[in-house]
Amino acid sequence: MKISTNKFVALTYDLNVGEGEERELMERATPEQPLEFIFGTNSMLEAFEKNLDGLAEGDSFDFTLSPTEAYGEYDDEALVDLPRNIFEEDGKLNEDVIFEGNIVPMMDSNGNRHNGSVVEVRDNVVKMDFNHPLAGETLNFSGNILTVRESTPEEIAALFAPHGGCDCGCGGHDDGDSCNCGENESAGCGSGCGCGGH
Repeated sequence: MKISTNKFVALTYDLNVGEGEERELMERATPEQPLEFIFGTNSMLEAFEKNLDGLAEGDSFDFTLSPTEAYGEYDDEALVDLPRNIFEEDGKLNEDVIFEGNIVPMMDSNGNRHNGSVVEVRDNVVKMDFNHPLAGETLNFSGNILTVRESTPEEIAALFAPHGGCDCGCGGHDDGDSCNCGENESAGCGSGCGCGGH
């Protein structure tokens, strides 16, 4: 069976970021903890899926995505200063959530969700970076296809069920909008919103 729309896929991969000798291993999915998804459901980057389309169980892959194909170029305008008081409860900063490096789910005035990384906490402002953590990066994926099968109706239904936490994955969510993180804001998001799973 070959990978095509609505097929359940399980695979291993190494994600290396950067080019040439500057490459750095960013993430790995192993046979014990593979990346599992349903192909063609907009849960993965479009260019990621395009490189897997038509592969079968046992096939290997090795491909590179440019920043444009992945999470876009780094946008300096996505680095913003927000008033510190919007992160305060009863006049006190919630330091369990607002600390340098933490990913915080937020909502804009139109109700769109965005994940921001806390860059700096100052007296009056909190500097947030709303770029994807891998914005501006060249991504190289290499790995093997473990399983290709028909997906079950339950697996497809689970894709569209609301869930808490922050299982952001490689998602076709270029800006993290659809991560459902806002449902559990006090948990923060940690840093595991990279490209491929958990």
